[in-house]
Amino acid sequence: MSEYVAPLKDITFLLKHVVGIEQIGRLPGCEEVTEDLVSAIMEEAGKLATNVLSPINRSGDKEGAKWNDGVVTTPAGFKDAYWQYAEGGWSALSGPVEFGGQGLPHSVGIPVSEVIGSANMAFKLCPLLTNGAVDALMEHASQEIKEKFLPKMVAGVWSGTMNLTEPQAGSDLALVRSKAVPQADGTYKISGQKIFITFGEHDYTENIIHLVLARIEGAPEGVKGISLFVVPKNMVNADGSVGARNDVKCVSIEHKLGIHASPTCVMVYGDAGGATGYVVGEPNRGLEYMFVMMNAARLGVGLEGVSIAERAYQHALVWARERVQGRPSTPVPASFGERPKSVPIIFHPDVKRMLLTMRAYAEACRALIYWTASCLDIAERSTNETEKHMHQSLVDLMIPIVKGWTTEVGIDVASLGVQIHGGMGYVEDTGAAQYYRDARISTIYEGTTGIQANDLAGRKVGREGGATAFAFIKEMEKLVPMLEAANDVNLKAFSKQFSNGLKEFKRATEWIALTFPTNQGAVNAGSVHYLKLAGTVSGGWMMGRAALIAAKQLAAGEGDADFLKAKIITTRFYGDHIITLSSGFADAIVTGADSVLQMEEAYF
Repeated sequence: MSEYVAPLKDITFLLKHVVGIEQIGRLPGCEEVTEDLVSAIMEEAGKLATNVLSPINRSGDKEGAKWNDGVVTTPAGFKDAYWQYAEGGWSALSGPVEFGGQGLPHSVGIPVSEVIGSANMAFKLCPLLTNGAVDALMEHASQEIKEKFLPKMVAGVWSGTMNLTEPQAGSDLALVRSKAVPQADGTYKISGQKIFITFGEHDYTENIIHLVLARIEGAPEGVKGISLFVVPKNMVNADGSVGARNDVKCVSIEHKLGIHASPTCVMVYGDAGGATGYVVGEPNRGLEYMFVMMNAARLGVGLEGVSIAERAYQHALVWARERVQGRPSTPVPASFGERPKSVPIIFHPDVKRMLLTMRAYAEACRALIYWTASCLDIAERSTNETEKHMHQSLVDLMIPIVKGWTTEVGIDVASLGVQIHGGMGYVEDTGAAQYYRDARISTIYEGTTGIQANDLAGRKVGREGGATAFAFIKEMEKLVPMLEAANDVNLKAFSKQFSNGLKEFKRATEWIALTFPTNQGAVNAGSVHYLKLAGTVSGGWMMGRAALIAAKQLAAGEGDADFLKAKIITTRFYGDHIITLSSGFADAIVTGADSVLQMEEAYF
């Protein structure tokens, strides 16, 4: 069983040359962010991932989290690993400085989160939810609530959750029934049931801070009547210590396809009269506030697609180098003899194709998410209002793409990993199946791919006539003449495919901008294809930018020649085998709505 090794060469290359960590270091509050600092952080994160988290990933999957009479126990080694994570300062990495965090930008936090997720996807989910809860409270909670809960949440001493879903209210949160009754002391008594609550109960920390959506008595129906509450597992005393148990409990955990080491809980509030909760911000604005946490989570979940793709690729690569099967159809090293009877399967062209597909997708998705994280940093920290607005518009456009497309890619790549293992991939012994199982949830939670696609095509493109999307396409078009002028046959070939992909992206965007005002259903029928088209082309933009820099470094005799050559070849492969899918996506968007909308419910 192979262990994960963080792809530090690619990560540092992207941060330096594509994202521009030097530019991030010029933002207010980021003055200490230098290339040397980021390299040191990533080196240590890689050690934590390889030495601590990867070795318990497989055992955690087999053992799983256990529930007994309201108590949840995580698999062996997970609690110890969590405290190594927290005590190492990783929980506080991007946390607010005023509450004990290090205040580092998303451009640093996202790569760290990637390697944690690659090493152990189930483990990563607890910090992911805690960080999202911290973001929501920082933006909307009162100073009193912040001071009561944030210092220990930022430090990782306490964890956080997001409680939205109920048995009758999945994506449609207007159906939330959980109730909040105001009390004389300004608190509320919360009652109701929440399902699918990740790390709603566990043995890592002494307290768990739940962010809960509920409806105050007498509030308006629908989403306008939903409020957000902080409901701690244990009450907090005046001196900050943990007090009596609150009226909240975990009544069961789900038996799932994957991420077995991450407890997915059914939570009940108010069995003994009501759980004490504190309203966040203004009543009836809870869904608005929760979207801060959800958007942070969507970026983090999109990153899971990269994490699982990289891990599945590394696992498949080791297998392909070691598994001996079949005669070669292409030349092999002389060490194998003149006509070897059998060779490692990595020498077979179709296996190379699958490995290159896995690698190309992982690199494109990684670059796209890192770039989106840098846009978010600029939007949050820049003092230039025009720059802030422009980058926030890009973030709004990209969030559904990176959440939807990269998670779909993660599943496809993990599936290829099983395929490369052949029959041995379909049994659990090789470990390839775990990545496929773990990946499958990522396209569902924090909004399904269809929800992300409708958001992208409808809210982010249709409602504004495609203004931001067209501006983004115009920016990407600037890369084409640069690729054409490059003195490299692979980049010239890539430029042709990338240019064609841009034209298809533009064609589909024009159709959506024209069609949405009068036929929203037609747009929704092709929205997932549009999301995949947008991801495919923008991922190609990232690959092309990286390859151009690699070619310049090679010409100047700089850097690791093997790494740079591989970057260029992988980019060429992305153009030949992945961007070429763009025309199919565009055709399905522009001409495929009728076959969807004509299908009546009775036909199914």
